[in-house]
Amino acid sequence: MYERRHHPLASRRLFLLRLTGHAASALGVILASLSAGVLGYHHWGSLGWTDSLLNASMIMGGMGPVDRLSSRGAKLFASGYALYSGLVLLVSVGIILAPVLHRILHKFHIETGREEDRR
Repeated sequence: MYERRHHPLASRRLFLLRLTGHAASALGVILASLSAGVLGYHHWGSLGWTDSLLNASMIMGGMGPVDRLSSRGAKLFASGYALYSGLVLLVSVGIILAPVLHRILHKFHIETGREEDRR
C-alpha cells in the first residue's frame, strides 16, 4: 500500500487518493461507533431514536450526555461507551494521519544511491 524505502516518493495525486481512502475508513469507524451508541442508548436507556442519536453524538464529541439515565444497565453502557469513544477518537486520528506521517518519514529516508546510506 505504501511505497518502500527504495521507491520514489508517491505523486501528489496518489497521496491525496490515499489520504481520501484513509479519511473514508476513519469515517466508517466513526459511523459504526455512532450506530452502536445509538442502539445502546435506545435499548438500555429506553430513549427514542432521536434522543439516542443526540446522546451518542454528544458523548462521541466529548460534550457529555444530555438525558439523565436511571437504570443500572444504561449507566454502565454510557460509562463504557464514553471510554470507547475516547479510543475511537485516537484511532480515527491515527488512521487519518498515517499517510501524512508516512510521507514525511519517507521523504527523509529516500535512498540517495550512495553506498554509505545503504548500511
